[in-house]
Amino acid sequence: MFNQQDFIKKIAKVELHLHIEGSLEPELMFKLAKRNDITLPYASVEDLRKAYQFNNLQEFLDLYYQGAEVLQTEQDFFDLAWAYFETCHRDNVLHTEIFFDPQTHTERGIAIYTVINGLVRAKQQAFTQFGITCEYIMCFLRHLSQDSAIETLEAAKPYLKHIIGVGLDSSEQGHPPEKFQQVFAMAKQLGLQRVAHAGEEGPAANVANAWLLLDVSRIDHGVRCLEDEVLVKELAAAQMPLTVCPFSNVKLKVVEHLSEHPLPKMLQKGLAVTINSDDPAYFGGYLLDNLQACSETFAWSPLQIAQLCQNAVAASYASEQRKSELSQLIDNRLAEFS
Repeated sequence: MFNQQDFIKKIAKVELHLHIEGSLEPELMFKLAKRNDITLPYASVEDLRKAYQFNNLQEFLDLYYQGAEVLQTEQDFFDLAWAYFETCHRDNVLHTEIFFDPQTHTERGIAIYTVINGLVRAKQQAFTQFGITCEYIMCFLRHLSQDSAIETLEAAKPYLKHIIGVGLDSSEQGHPPEKFQQVFAMAKQLGLQRVAHAGEEGPAANVANAWLLLDVSRIDHGVRCLEDEVLVKELAAAQMPLTVCPFSNVKLKVVEHLSEHPLPKMLQKGLAVTINSDDPAYFGGYLLDNLQACSETFAWSPLQIAQLCQNAVAASYASEQRKSELSQLIDNRLAEFS
């Protein structure tokens, strides 16, 4: 008998929108706090989880940056990434492209090499132990200045072999893409891929400007592109990937309920949608959880699930050989269940 949830669990998956600091589960946060002699303002894991009720992006970010303070050493960053890779292995996520925020740490006096070395070690072990492939995308915090972003890019130059691209995250309101044109142009000259958060809490114009002014090859979130019909048609024609994060959109009040999410409309309009988890420790679920919940809510068929997985493969920065392998695995699973 066909079991849709089992099908979703077993199909090969790719995740393109995951903030590694946002995968810091409360249990690991307390463990690292104890290791580094840091006192958290919560009595227990349960108390911390109760704080995960957000009315907007900024309320989440305040807690996110507070939680990141427990990350102090290379081993901490290894442990953080390794916990996520273990979840990927459990959920059959075979390729992932992970955001990390150096400024969150360098502003606290943590050296950029401490961050990168820990993450790279975990990536190498994930490939050796699980066969999971991974790329890292270094994000600039948009609430900070472009000068700070440029300093971060300069500091990262000795480690560019470990970084596939740059991104733009944090508070969208008041910090439009055009603020970061220079640093994105510099990143392009260095041969780095470019992505940017846009159209989550900000308007459709941010999606258009991220595409036009920052020359990105993926839009992170992008749900508010629907406010501009001309833009939607252009995004669909170009098959510009949108890395949509359903649980995140509900948790941060972009929509009130998953049933109200514009995903069906986005797919109906031919947009190149991918499903992702964003900050799973804070938003209540990883990629598998997002896919299973959406499948149930929107009554997606196995073919639709497989297409969403194929969209993520196509939008990834994996090698052509790896893309071919992943695509074939998805086709094989679909054929098996059909």
